[in-house]
Amino acid sequence: MKRLTIFVFISALTFSGFAHASKGNPKQGGQRISFTATGEETLPHNNLINVTDYGAKPGSFEDAVPALKKAIEACKKNEAIKLVFPEGRYDFWPEHAEKRNYFISNTSSAAECPSKLKTVGLLFEKMKNLTIEGNGSLFVFHGKMTTFALAHCENIHLQNIKIDFERPTVSEMTFRTVSDSVIIADIHPDSRHTIVNGRLQWYGEGWGMTNFHAILVNPSKGTEVYCSWAPFQKATAVMTAAGQVRFTGDFKKYNFQPGEVLTIRDPVRDQVGGFINLSKNITIKNVSMHYMHGLGIVNQFSENLHYDSVFVMPRAESGRMIASFADCIHFSGCKGHITIENCQFKSTHDDPINVHGTHLEVTDIISPTRLKIRFMHPQTYGFEAFFAGDTVAFVHSSKLQVFSTGVLTSAKLISETEMEVEFAAPVPRDMVINDCLENITWTPYVTILNCRFERVNTRGLLITTRKKVLIENNEFIGIGMHAILIANDASSWYESGEVKDVTIRNNIFENCGYNSAPDNYIIAIAPETHGSENIVHRNIRIENNLFKIYDCLVLTARNAEFLIFKNNKIIRTEFMKQGDKRPQFSPTDCRKVEIKDNAVEGFDDVSAQIENMGKKDLSTDIDNVKMISVDKKK
Repeated sequence: MKRLTIFVFISALTFSGFAHASKGNPKQGGQRISFTATGEETLPHNNLINVTDYGAKPGSFEDAVPALKKAIEACKKNEAIKLVFPEGRYDFWPEHAEKRNYFISNTSSAAECPSKLKTVGLLFEKMKNLTIEGNGSLFVFHGKMTTFALAHCENIHLQNIKIDFERPTVSEMTFRTVSDSVIIADIHPDSRHTIVNGRLQWYGEGWGMTNFHAILVNPSKGTEVYCSWAPFQKATAVMTAAGQVRFTGDFKKYNFQPGEVLTIRDPVRDQVGGFINLSKNITIKNVSMHYMHGLGIVNQFSENLHYDSVFVMPRAESGRMIASFADCIHFSGCKGHITIENCQFKSTHDDPINVHGTHLEVTDIISPTRLKIRFMHPQTYGFEAFFAGDTVAFVHSSKLQVFSTGVLTSAKLISETEMEVEFAAPVPRDMVINDCLENITWTPYVTILNCRFERVNTRGLLITTRKKVLIENNEFIGIGMHAILIANDASSWYESGEVKDVTIRNNIFENCGYNSAPDNYIIAIAPETHGSENIVHRNIRIENNLFKIYDCLVLTARNAEFLIFKNNKIIRTEFMKQGDKRPQFSPTDCRKVEIKDNAVEGFDDVSAQIENMGKKDLSTDIDNVKMISVDKKK
């Protein structure tokens, strides 16, 4: 029996069972829609889906989730190329949101948060060739939610959207007056609170706070430092006016100042800002993440990711200090090309960008070709980290030395923390239990251009990938620790791996490192080797950058080869008091290091300290070079 198809033209009509017409529908008034004989609509391939046609009401404060779920299903069924949100405010509540079990890298451990159930506001699964067009709309989320997820998707554009939370899970209060025993603080209007038995309690939409992690913000200096909620938790609290609390307690050792802002959160990462999983060719453009709960946007085993004009910073009219609970954009086990350009990251509790793989430790040699391996860090586990056909590096854990490679014929999770993998050929004879495997098929090229990183408590960039890396024309302002860290370890976070081609050029580094003295180097090449003198990282060029620093330290490096620091300008500032005099450059266990043609202003002396290296390993025009030899066997 042939299916009967009837064509009609719709102007401003409303059909029972079909979405109502909307002023925001760009195709209203002459759009050609086809219906099957059963009354089921079938849209042309190049059509648009307008969320208001499925019941979303911008500006109503009503839950947009039910309407959005219908609109997404319509996109799938009709292969629409654009999902459109007419400009306005859309609210997303958790009650009807999709729930999915996701194991996500660098999030909560089983002890902290046994459930991996995520509550997702905008969920896109197994979708291709779709643009999600926000038209500058504000998406406001309620409770604890993952704002969006792309799972098994391809060729997706998410653009022109602003994302915020009605009640961010970071609470904020500004010190009005300060003494050793009394502090009067103004509570931010978005930070819901109450006083119970003389103690201030924070709460939100469906949650309360029982664990506390605090960061102190100094808006005038542009700094963030670790702090404590403990003195306020012990203090007696009294509401003195609407949104104003007097704390009576012991504050002597904290040296708080009027105007500083204490920001407090529960450290458990039970959701993420966004999740891109097993997807490829994803573009996020002109998107503002004004607040993210848990970890930031996590990209996991995804390929070709482009972030353009993404702004992680508080909404100006909100008056808040903090935009991200932890990292901003996190890449774990990705490949292809990661491009981050024209973005701005300001006021976060953790690193704006982290790019890494994951070392899994060998726990059992089942046969000459088969191994059992294990996730070692409690916050990273439960997902497939290897796939059949992948090329794998065998790594001596203590040395971080890649000593062989192999190709997988099979890989499977056998528990939340273990995988069993089989190779096409026998594993190396010198491999031992506790060595690690790194998936080198899933390693990305990285380009970071024209971005600004400002007022961050921790590091600016963490980059460990063996593919080419370019970091160019960026500004790092008030980064609390290293502005750039190239690590690699198989003993703490188990974040892999080696770098082979990194260029850092034409960037500005200003007043960074204030949270990590006396180890407050602006750039750190710091693989976590243990008693080894082998080379881990190679071919790192740091050229034509401007370093505006208050303290001496510029560059530390260990276990690196072909390291160039050339044609940079270093200027001393009065941002903070300079620490004890120390060498600006500190290479250890490195080879073929070149430090030349750099201009220095404001420092009486320029020096380098080399450790476990000969002078032949350092080519420099610095006169003051101190050599240290350490017997690591002791």
